Amino acid sequence: MEIKPQKRHKALQPLSREHHHGLLLSWKIRSGFSKNIEPKRMRIYADWFFKTHLIPHFKMEETHIFTILENDNELVKKALADHRRLKRLFAETEDDAKTLSKIEEELEQHIRFEERILFPEIQKVATEAQMLQIEEIHNPESFEDKLDDEFWR
Repeated sequence: MEIKPQKRHKALQPLSREHHHGLLLSWKIRSGFSKNIEPKRMRIYADWFFKTHLIPHFKMEETHIFTILENDNELVKKALADHRRLKRLFAETEDDAKTLSKIEEELEQHIRFEERILFPEIQKVATEAQMLQIEEIHNPESFEDKLDDEFWR
């Protein structure tokens, strides 16, 4: 069964583009493992990505996107739990290889969940006024990557 791309409301498209960069982080980690890159090198990039891109992305979603649905909505509860788990993983400092492997897997699963399940649900219930407000609030800068150590190449 082929999964067709979701038609995304214009207001949510920047968030979907940010999700794409998150999926690339997972790919870069997998690529680094396949090339036997020192986990510490990959961790430096992953931590930079987390601070620079994921934290502001999570804040935007939690403050302006998830609130379109009810607080007790199971999909929102799952997304918030995913965010908490990912934040805990990025805070983990014991075993970089193990932690990066979990981050790669959980981040990808979380993004797929938001793109395939949560965002379509939000699009169904959001008013046009809510979508316009998201467009006004969320003006993402163009993505800038950290390219001083492209371990994934």
